[in-house]
Amino acid sequence: MLTDAATSLVAPGHVWSAWSAEPGVIVGLAVAAMVYGRATHVVRRRSHGSAPSWGTIASFAAGWLGLAIALLSPLDRLGETLFAAHMAQHLMLIVVAAPLIVLGAPPALWLWALPTRMRHAVAHWPTTSRAVRALQATITNPPLVLAAHVAALWFWHFPRPYQAALENPVIHVLEHASFFGTAVLFWWVTLHPTGRRRLGYGAAILYIGITLGQSGALGALLMFSARPWYPLHAAGDALWSMTPLEDQQLAGLIMWIPAGVVYIAAAAALFLRWMGAVERAARRTDFSEVNVAVEPGPRTD
Repeated sequence: MLTDAATSLVAPGHVWSAWSAEPGVIVGLAVAAMVYGRATHVVRRRSHGSAPSWGTIASFAAGWLGLAIALLSPLDRLGETLFAAHMAQHLMLIVVAAPLIVLGAPPALWLWALPTRMRHAVAHWPTTSRAVRALQATITNPPLVLAAHVAALWFWHFPRPYQAALENPVIHVLEHASFFGTAVLFWWVTLHPTGRRRLGYGAAILYIGITLGQSGALGALLMFSARPWYPLHAAGDALWSMTPLEDQQLAGLIMWIPAGVVYIAAAAALFLRWMGAVERAARRTDFSEVNVAVEPGPRTD
């Protein structure tokens, strides 16, 4: 991903030739696509084409494409040059790829890519292994997930960790993995707010609001800071006729507005689902009351 700073900078006019070809990323994306394809093929064959829906498959495909854009397109190389591009790459992982993959690839679906015996064994791990139960409880605990996601976002935007990731390929991979991994867990507990150890609709909207607030606060700090935080981007900014402070302000704006739109849209969608669930519950209650009212009473003759 990262090479020597002098040779990795992307100048204007050379953006579309700056595609990345990281073997690990290419192999990982290819394996994910093949495993998902096998799993969906098996499930659709067993369900006679009714599941998963084409909308679910399209969500995964869009999320997979988002990962490819973030990690293989010129955006990856441009992120070494401009902080604003690096911010766009981070947001592509956090608010585009992660929620779409969560919507398109529920964990149970992946099991269908395994051979039958292995699938049954893996499916029973939570009931047969205390360690697996403890791990599952930890990574699906909403407060812990929220704390981990917020901590990852703030930590990697402090100047020293950010610049360490820019200079060291291993740390850069760790940065991206923490962004994407915690984002997947965050969107999982908020976009699927039903079931064991998940949030209710109201709490899920609150969690998204908290994340929106802290993301907006970080974006505002970047925008209104009187000095640049990341001097390592100075050479790249000069190539694009920008000052480091202008680059940082643009990055803050990207974090504040486009990311905020995604969080607000997610909260609005959850609110509509919540109101729909309330309406369906009310209809079921009314229907039950009508049935009770029309049932004949006991005969007295």
